[in-house]
Amino acid sequence: MKIKGKVWKFGDNIDTDAIIPARYLNTSEPKELAKHVMEDADKDFPSKVKPGDIIVAGKNFGCGSSREHAPIAIKAAGIQAVIAKSYARIFFRNAFNIGLPIFEVPELIDETVEGDLVEIDMDSGEIVNLTKNKKYTTKPIPAFMQELIKSGGLVEWTKKRLSTEGIK
Repeated sequence: MKIKGKVWKFGDNIDTDAIIPARYLNTSEPKELAKHVMEDADKDFPSKVKPGDIIVAGKNFGCGSSREHAPIAIKAAGIQAVIAKSYARIFFRNAFNIGLPIFEVPELIDETVEGDLVEIDMDSGEIVNLTKNKKYTTKPIPAFMQELIKSGGLVEWTKKRLSTEGIK
């Protein structure tokens, strides 16, 4: 499976409060959360981001609280994937649980600027900055995890599996 999109770049230690500020956590509605995604890191981001875009960030992306609202807000805003130097462990797991693909590629971050076009091949782990014609490699996402992503996350994958196996 391939993903291609425009890059939005952020720095190190983007915490879950910067991803979705706590003042908006009175709802779990993805579309509402998307209206405020990343606004504490870039106040204009929610109005600039387009479906299919990709976030590129520094180290420790998603640190802070363990709220699932953060990857939900990113995904609901239309972001296809996040590429970072590293992630907070709980954000890493929450992202896959809700069907948001994320990748660790430390060297890509320093060589990519906002607006670059990036293509990600989840099967091979190859990531290409098409603007700069520069290739990077990362661990491919295992087939099982790709199924979670294609299904829309762990809950939807489980529902699908239960219904196809006739389990109620």
